[in-house]
Amino acid sequence: MANEIGKFDALTSLTPDADFGVREDGTISWKDYNIIPRPSDEEINNEIIRLQAEYDAQKYARKRESEYPPLNEFAEAYCEKEFGGDSTKMDAYKIKYEKVRSDNPK
Repeated sequence: MANEIGKFDALTSLTPDADFGVREDGTISWKDYNIIPRPSDEEINNEIIRLQAEYDAQKYARKRESEYPPLNEFAEAYCEKEFGGDSTKMDAYKIKYEKVRSDNPK
């Protein structure tokens, strides 16, 4: 896995206002004693699974983002088409854009 969701991520999601730390051995050090009830181990594990599934489901989007042609290339193509009437660069940009989408389906 490129990004493994851990206990810290789950606790941050479950108790966003809490002040805590997670030691190397996995024990939780609560610095905010007002968080009651504190999440159970089962709730934490379920949240880890949920967050990891959510992250994994967006793999295609992260891959697309890194492979799309640069925005300045789009800007130049757009301007040449809109202001100069030449769609050559825009047509080439669209081909690159659609290739990224087809190579990385949802």
